[in-house]
Amino acid sequence: MPGPLPLGDPAPTDGHLPSDLSVDPAVPFSAYLHVPFCRVRCGYCDFNTYTSSELRGAKQEDYATTLIGEIDLARRVLADAGALRAMDTVFFGGGTPTLLPPGDLARMLDAATDAFGLVDGAEVTVEANPDTVTPQVARTLADAGVTRLSIGMQSAVPHVLAALDRTHHPDNVTTAVAAAKEAGLAVSVDLIYGAPGETLGDWEASLDAALALDSDHVSAYALIIEDGTKLARQIRRGEVPAPDDDLQADMYELADARLAAAGFDWYEVSNWSRSEQQRSRHNLAYWRGNDWWGFGPGAHSHVAGLRWWNVKHPAAYAQRLAAAESPAAGTERPDEASRTLERVLLLSRIREGIAIADLPAERRTRVAGLIADGLVDPGAAVRGRVQLTLRGRLLADAVVRELTD
Repeated sequence: MPGPLPLGDPAPTDGHLPSDLSVDPAVPFSAYLHVPFCRVRCGYCDFNTYTSSELRGAKQEDYATTLIGEIDLARRVLADAGALRAMDTVFFGGGTPTLLPPGDLARMLDAATDAFGLVDGAEVTVEANPDTVTPQVARTLADAGVTRLSIGMQSAVPHVLAALDRTHHPDNVTTAVAAAKEAGLAVSVDLIYGAPGETLGDWEASLDAALALDSDHVSAYALIIEDGTKLARQIRRGEVPAPDDDLQADMYELADARLAAAGFDWYEVSNWSRSEQQRSRHNLAYWRGNDWWGFGPGAHSHVAGLRWWNVKHPAAYAQRLAAAESPAAGTERPDEASRTLERVLLLSRIREGIAIADLPAERRTRVAGLIADGLVDPGAAVRGRVQLTLRGRLLADAVVRELTD
C-alpha cells in the first residue's frame, strides 16, 4: 500500500500561498498530473496508486473533471500571488495514466494549457503501460499536444516480469513503441534491474531488447525494497532473496557500457538519452529545483521554496474539491540546512553536477578526497564543479554524505 504522507504544517483550506512568498518569474514552471489508477498493484511499488477494489466511492470516469477542478484552483492561487507562468513541461504520471481514455488525458491537458499556457516547444509526457498503447491511443495523445511517451518496459524476460508482478506481455512493448513513433511521439523506455531471480544474463537480454526498440531515451532503475510492499513482506519471510548490491552494481556498469556503445549518454545517474534535446526536461526540472504544481491525490508541489502535498485517497481528494476547498493536506518551508542537503543530493546526480562554490564552505576541502577515491572527475573539479565518475555514480549516496555530513 502507499506509504504515509510527510508531516508538516496545516495547509490553508483556500490553497492560497503565504503573503511573504517571493516568486521569481524567471524560474521555469512545470505541471505534474497524477493518475492514481492501476489494474493490479505491482509487488515492489509504494506509489500512491489504487486498484478498482480500493477506490471506495471514487469513480475513475469522474477523475478528469475532478482534477480540472484543482487546475482551476491553482490558476486562481497563482494569479493572486502574481506567480502565473506558462508551463515548460507537463508530465502525466501514475499509476497508469493510459488506463483513462485518451480523451480524458486530452481534456486535462487542455485545461492546464488554458489556465497557464505552454511555452514554445514545451515537453508533454505521458507514462504508459505497454498493454494500453494502441495506434489510436498514440494518435489521439499526439493530436492533443503530447510530445513524448514513457513506456514501462521494466524487463524483456517473463520470469523477471512475474517477480515484479508486471502483467504486460513483452511483445507489447515493441508494438507500443511502434505506435508512438508512428504518431510522431518521442519515446522513452523504463527498465528495472535487480529483481528476485534476475541474472546478469537476464539483464543483458532486457538491455538488448530495449536497444532494439531504437528509442530516444532509456531509464534504468535499481530495484529498491520499500517498506509496506508485498515484495518487502516476501523478503522478510524468506520467500525471495533481497537484491544483491554487488550484482546490481554489475548490472549498472553493464547498462552504462551497452547504452554508451549504442550512442546513449548518461545525464542523470539512472537516465540516458541519445542527445541533450532528448533528455527528460520534466525530471531535470525536479533535479534543478524549479517550480511545479502537482495535481491529483498525493501529488507534491513546490513553488519558491514552499512545498505542499495533497490528501492521498481519490475519494478524499474529490470531496475536498467538491466542497470548493484545496486538496492540500500539509505544507512546509525547509530550513537552509535542509535546502542545502537537497540541493547537493539532486544536483550531484546530474551530469552537470554542482558548483563547488555552492557546497557548504566547510565541506569544499573534501572534494580532493573524493577525487583521490575515484568518485569525482578531476578535470571538472579544476573547472569548479563536482561531477561524478562511473564509480561515483555507483556510490552517489556516499558522495552526498561526504559533502554534507
